[in-house]
Amino acid sequence: MIPLSQMKIIQIDVTNACHNRCSNCTRLIGHHKKPFFMDLDQYRQAVDSLVDFPGMVGMIGGEPLLHPHFEEMCHYLEKKIEDPKRRGLWSTVPKETKHGTFIRQVFGNLFLNDHTVSSILHQPVLVAARDVVPEPQKMWEYIDNCWVQTLWSATITPKGAFFCEVAAAFDMLFDGPGGWAVEPGWWKREPDQFTDQKERWCPGCGCAIPLVRRASVDGIDDVSETNLERLTAIHSPKVGRGKVECYDRGLIAGWKPDYNWYMDKVEGEKEYRERIKPRLEQSA
Repeated sequence: MIPLSQMKIIQIDVTNACHNRCSNCTRLIGHHKKPFFMDLDQYRQAVDSLVDFPGMVGMIGGEPLLHPHFEEMCHYLEKKIEDPKRRGLWSTVPKETKHGTFIRQVFGNLFLNDHTVSSILHQPVLVAARDVVPEPQKMWEYIDNCWVQTLWSATITPKGAFFCEVAAAFDMLFDGPGGWAVEPGWWKREPDQFTDQKERWCPGCGCAIPLVRRASVDGIDDVSETNLERLTAIHSPKVGRGKVECYDRGLIAGWKPDYNWYMDKVEGEKEYRERIKPRLEQSA
């Protein structure tokens, strides 16, 4: 794993409300009975804690544009993070949005995915490492080289700061103890300071393990036995609708995550970006 200060992005997770119920979502969307919405004070505290972070400060969900205070949040981000290239938004840009022109003005980096392309594949997040890699030494070897932590993002949720955005999602779903205090410099932590969060959440996650991915448009989550038990215990709506399948395909060879793993050379990518483009011309 890498120090958080070396990450290119740290996200602020403002909501898990979303129009979609994609397969194997890293936000575990579809398993919550109701969405959360970060309040404005928490958001301001999150932004303030990242002013001196050298990388990009992102806004993510769910769908951030569904947050009732989205514009206020953007104005605060714009005020505190002066360089637009350090402001990022991850969004589907919903068809009915009136924020299109506004988000182009605020964010120097837009990462848009409308989740309608069948060739986009998602890693089986809910296939627990401990269920498919029974040797503890090998399991921890995979975890210590997890692509989410080394190539992706730490995050802040209403429950605190986390070394990994997927660990934060597990904490939210399974009512964990929360993260670190959101204060200036929290992102200077080194890997040996992640131990509590890592030991609590990583063995139940499948991101680090070489598993067969699933098309995001399937709407089905791959799960393993222990996670199915946990999801059933919290009365997951997605489990209740039969939108999960127990994973039985084992480990695979040739599994090589990279920075653009989900989006690189995806058939249809240019076409759906063209579909999204008109939405960015809309304004209130």
